[in-house]
Amino acid sequence: MPEQTARIGRSGRGAADAPRDMTLDIVSYGRRGPGGTLRLGADQIAQIQRTVGRTPEVMVKVSGGGRDIGGVEAHLRYIGRHGKLPIETDEGLAQQGRGAAKEIAADWQLELCRSQYKPRPAPGQKDTRAKLVHNIVLSMPTGTPPEKVLAAARVFARENFALQYRYAMVLHTDQPHPHVHLVVKCEHEFECPRRSRTEPLAQFPVGANSSWSQ
Repeated sequence: MPEQTARIGRSGRGAADAPRDMTLDIVSYGRRGPGGTLRLGADQIAQIQRTVGRTPEVMVKVSGGGRDIGGVEAHLRYIGRHGKLPIETDEGLAQQGRGAAKEIAADWQLELCRSQYKPRPAPGQKDTRAKLVHNIVLSMPTGTPPEKVLAAARVFARENFALQYRYAMVLHTDQPHPHVHLVVKCEHEFECPRRSRTEPLAQFPVGANSSWSQ
């Protein structure tokens, strides 16, 4: 049987008496990519390696912050489970007991912060006072050993805040995923106070989640 062929142009039409080529001819209309070599930064390469290696990442969540000494002490009492859990400070000390929160707040000299001179807003009005501290939660996936989460939190706090901002942390294991509550004083220890109180978290997406590996 003689071979039948037909050649069809890009329009899909051909002469009625023209030979037909039934061979599949795929034409690419894709846009050509940029020339040159794609170069990744060291941080991007490290992130890819962690992703491929399935390295557990610590999730960072900024959960708020106290605007007066009473609010700071209340949060410290909460994360310390009202004296039942030790509160680890930036000096490496573990304070425990019902008076630990008040002792830490006094040691941080929060009463000297400028925002303490601003009056509390009336009920229903927005509180525009600057924060005295940032409240942060650090967590890892379910099944991660609690001691690994605490070790990662120590490294994170030391590398980002040590000798600049006072901080304290508590490990919680009462949920499937272990997590650490970290409280960071907003005012720098050695620089003059500024109007902004977000300096400790300037490199982090405040109000959103971010992550790092340990």
